[in-house]
Amino acid sequence: MTIKNRATSHFLWITLFAATVASSSAPAWSAEADTAEAPTSALARLQQLTHRATDTLAVSKLQELTHRASDLALAAIGMIGIRYQRGGTTPENGLDCSGLVRYVFMQSWGAVLPRTAADISKVGQKVKTQDLQPGDLVFYNTLRRGFSHVGIYLGDNKFIHSPSAGGQVRIESMDMAYWKQRFDGARRIADPQQKDAAPAANGQ
Repeated sequence: MTIKNRATSHFLWITLFAATVASSSAPAWSAEADTAEAPTSALARLQQLTHRATDTLAVSKLQELTHRASDLALAAIGMIGIRYQRGGTTPENGLDCSGLVRYVFMQSWGAVLPRTAADISKVGQKVKTQDLQPGDLVFYNTLRRGFSHVGIYLGDNKFIHSPSAGGQVRIESMDMAYWKQRFDGARRIADPQQKDAAPAANGQ
């Protein structure tokens, strides 16, 4: 399976999962309910769940993700399952945390980032936690030194990263105690195409 197809597969799975989780919080239909309001078929039930799911925060976040940085997010999601390799810079040979970030930004935006998490933390714009957007970088202290780990924010307090030896690229929640205690901050890397377009827009 190609990287692009793997990314699409992962993204569709996450979208379906978000809709399923969202719909599970909705009241289940009961035979005791008013028969005029009861679904008349499995299709009607599915449509009902779909309408409810599209109003949820999870689906809203995924829509925001696809709008703001779809290429970046899909490329990152496409790396799920790639094994961790210290110093790794390609999916074929494995990726470490900064290797994953550098590879995704290069493939998606043509942006060349520094090699280490600490050096990457010095570029871009500082972002407050409450202002995080998909595609932003989140940094952690995992080696008893600041900014020793980096991941890519996906939305809904989730980020994707290459964790450590023996692990694989995966999505995790920033709300987990381990990550909350080690959070060092976030940065936003400007899309090179947007930077190039700015002078042209100002000149009109």
